[in-house]
Amino acid sequence: MQKQEKEKIEALLSEYKKSLNTSDAKLAQSLYTKDGIFMPTEAPSAIGSENILKSYDYIFSQIQLNIEFFIEEIEVENDLAFATTSSEGTTLIRATGDTIPEANRELFVFEKVDDDWKIARYMFNKTSPQK
Repeated sequence: MQKQEKEKIEALLSEYKKSLNTSDAKLAQSLYTKDGIFMPTEAPSAIGSENILKSYDYIFSQIQLNIEFFIEEIEVENDLAFATTSSEGTTLIRATGDTIPEANRELFVFEKVDDDWKIARYMFNKTSPQK
């Protein structure tokens, strides 16, 4: 059972990576619970579905990500789970056309909703200083 649940969460994280790399704010929003919280680095928390969409729309208007996720751990306990991940790749800054390295560590908290795992809380921060 645990293995099957972890595989579902891995699939969710793969969809999340796709949303980031394709700048798909609607897809990102759909992966969260209705009362989910997105806590980006150096920005206000986005609480609830509509604010999550606005936050991703804004982020994707500023940058284009090209990243890979690395799953370090997934722990499942009943209808809650968490994952720690890291990511590496590049970020295109739309305003300047510059491409810079991107490296983060992430913490996801998941909630099972109607037999589907969703992101309940998500926080990340940079693992290398911005240049």
